[in-house]
Amino acid sequence: MYSKNAWNKYSGKKLENLFGFNEDYKNFISKCKTERECVAYSVELAKKLGYQDLKEVTSVKAGDKLYVTNRGKNICIFQIGEDDLENGINILGAHIDSPRLDIKQNPVYEKNDFVLLDTHYYGGIVKYQWVALPLAIHGVVVKKDGEVINVVIGEDDKDPVLVITDLLPHLAQEKMQKSGAKVIEGEDLDLTVSSIPLSDEEKDACKKNLLKLLNEKYNIEEEDFLSSELEIVPAGKARDLGFDASMVLGYGHDDRVCAYTSMRAVLDAKMLKKTACAFLVDKEEVGSIGATGAQSKWFENVLAELLAKSGNFSDLRLRKMIENSKMLSSDVSAGYDPLYASAFEAKNAAYLGKGLTFNKYTGSRGKSGCNDASAEFMAEIRKVMDENDVNFQTAELGRIDLGGGGTIAYIMGNMGLTVIDAGVPVLSMHAPNEVVSKVDVFEAYKGYIAFIKNI
Repeated sequence: MYSKNAWNKYSGKKLENLFGFNEDYKNFISKCKTERECVAYSVELAKKLGYQDLKEVTSVKAGDKLYVTNRGKNICIFQIGEDDLENGINILGAHIDSPRLDIKQNPVYEKNDFVLLDTHYYGGIVKYQWVALPLAIHGVVVKKDGEVINVVIGEDDKDPVLVITDLLPHLAQEKMQKSGAKVIEGEDLDLTVSSIPLSDEEKDACKKNLLKLLNEKYNIEEEDFLSSELEIVPAGKARDLGFDASMVLGYGHDDRVCAYTSMRAVLDAKMLKKTACAFLVDKEEVGSIGATGAQSKWFENVLAELLAKSGNFSDLRLRKMIENSKMLSSDVSAGYDPLYASAFEAKNAAYLGKGLTFNKYTGSRGKSGCNDASAEFMAEIRKVMDENDVNFQTAELGRIDLGGGGTIAYIMGNMGLTVIDAGVPVLSMHAPNEVVSKVDVFEAYKGYIAFIKNI
C-alpha cells in the first residue's frame, strides 16, 4: 500500500471504526497534556483490561499482561508471548512529553498592578506562537509533608484561563523589525494571572491577594512552587478540523498520537507469539536525558526484571534478548505542507492521508545523529505492512541542508536493538495546536498491531 491515499479503502462500517477510534484518541489527547497524565491514563486503562503491576508479581509466563511505571513519567506495557524472551521482543516506543512552558521555581511577581508568573520554555517552541492564546496549567505541587496536589486549571468551562499578552500592532513598529526568533524573547513569556489587590495593603497588594487565593482554594503557598512541576499548555479540547472532519486539531500530537496508538496496539492485540511492549518515555524534546529519558537505564532494568521473573535470568540472556528485539520508534514525521513547499523534497516527504510513515534514517544534514535502519529490516517491514493491508509511506525530514531532527531511535539502536522510525505525519509540528489526519492515526494503529503480531 505504498504511497496511496488511505481514505479510498474506507466506507461504511470501516469508516465508522476509523472515526470511532479517533474519538477515543481525541478524548485521550484532550485529557492528557502532561507526561504524568499520560501515564495515569495508561495505568487506569491497563488495569481495566486486567493488567498487573510487574513489581507486584513473582513470576511471568506466556499470556500475562503487565505494566510498570517509572516516577510517574514512564510506562511499559507488556503482553507476554509464547516465545522465549531470549529470542527478543517487539517494542513500540514513543515519547509523551511535548513542547510547552514550565513555571519557574520562584515565579510570582507584581508589576504595575498586574501579577505575573515567570516561565521557562521546554523543547523547541516557536515563541511568538504562544502569545495571546488561552492557556491552562497542568501539573503537581508537592508539599513538604509529601502531600501531592494535582493541578488542572483552565480546562473546565467554569475555570479561568491564563494568557501571555502581546503588543498591539499600532505600537509594534520596532518590534516587527526583529527576526522571528527575537520578536518574542524567552524572558517575556510571562503569564498574566491576576489584578485585584488585597485590601489595606500598600506593597505588592495584588500579589498578596493572589497568594491568599491560592492558599484558600488550592492549599498552595508561595514556597510550594519550589517543589512543583507546573506545565503551561493550550487550554481546550482537541477538535475536528475541516468541513469533512477528516483531521484533528490539538495540542501534543507530537508525540502523543504515536504514544496512544502504540499503547492501544499492545492492549488490543491477541494471541501473540512474541512478547509485545509499549514503551512510553519522557524528555525526548530535550535530548532524552535524565532518569525518565530514553538514555536512562530504566528500560534495560525493566527488561532484566521481566527476564528474571520468567525464571531463567543471566546477563548473557539479557544481552541476547536485547540484541534479538525489534522496535518501531513510534514518532511523528513532518507532514508536507503546500504553504511551505520549499522546505520539503516532494518525492521524499510524508503526506497527510497516505498512512503510517517510515523514516529509514533521521538526523541532520549528513545524517548527523541519526539511526539508519538496515535494508533487511525495511524489507521485512514492507512485507508485513502489505500483507496486513496497512497504508504506509517513507519520508525524510525536509530538505537535506535545511535542518533535521531526531527521535529515541538512535538511543535504542545503541542498546543493540533493531529499530526504525514509524509514525504519523503532522502539520504545524511544535505549535500550540498541531494537525493530523484521522486516517493516518488509524493506519498507524493497524500498522503497530501488524508489527507486534507478525515480526
